[in-house]
Amino acid sequence: MPKSRSKRVKAQPPPKPKPKESPPWVGALFFTLIAAGVLIIISHYLGVLPGGTQGYQLWLGLGLISASFVVATQWH
Repeated sequence: MPKSRSKRVKAQPPPKPKPKESPPWVGALFFTLIAAGVLIIISHYLGVLPGGTQGYQLWLGLGLISASFVVATQWH
């Protein structure tokens, strides 16, 4: 006896390709940049950086933290 049309196996779309994995250095760079940025900001407020407390030190720390978030967007 033939199968009814509703019970036939329908064609399924091909599976989606898996995204490529990031190289290990991407994660290491992310954590290094964020740690360096936080360390520079904390060192600024403790006054242990050479040259006293300069405004560029805070900008440098924030820049490193921002760069770490840019790197994080590339991490799969």
